Amino acid sequence: MAEVKLDAQVRTEFGKGAARRTRRANLVPAVVYGHGAEPVHVTLPGHDLMMALKTANVLIGLEIDGKDALVIPKAVQRNALKGNIEHVDLLTVKRGEKVNVEIAVHVEGDLAPGGNLLEYVQNTLLVEAEATHIPESVTVSIAGLDAGASVLAKDIPLPKGSVLAGDEEAVVLQVVAAQAEEPAAEGAEGEGAEA
Repeated sequence: MAEVKLDAQVRTEFGKGAARRTRRANLVPAVVYGHGAEPVHVTLPGHDLMMALKTANVLIGLEIDGKDALVIPKAVQRNALKGNIEHVDLLTVKRGEKVNVEIAVHVEGDLAPGGNLLEYVQNTLLVEAEATHIPESVTVSIAGLDAGASVLAKDIPLPKGSVLAGDEEAVVLQVVAAQAEEPAAEGAEGEGAEA
């Protein structure tokens, strides 16, 4: 995974008014924390941050007052109506350190013939991976699965260097039979219309 570089300025103003002024200047308020250090309140360039966050679990190299920090996004708050980023929590990591992250689950292949439907019970999988080698996603083959089949977390092949951090027995995908609606009896509709 490539590392994205961003310049961060330390924030000295806090509160709603200061946050609004920051956002009007196309900057995003953020907090950098981790490794027992005091949290550092910073502002980040809005557009560059938005582009970086398009990659899940992106590794971000921050320059804060001449010091370098390696971080991953932990929480992103977005405006409910506009969708723009309002605040970000960033977790400090070190090269070689293991972190727990959620990665996307993708499927390939076709289900067994018939009226089968695939249900995602979980869209992501919690894994432990090295901070500088976080996988973007995992791919699961559903080829030939029939109604009643399930894919458990332990059945999903993980990329090299990653281990499952969540419940091994958790159902991630399941195949269900499509349910057809019963047609309404014509006699019942006709009787109600005559009365």
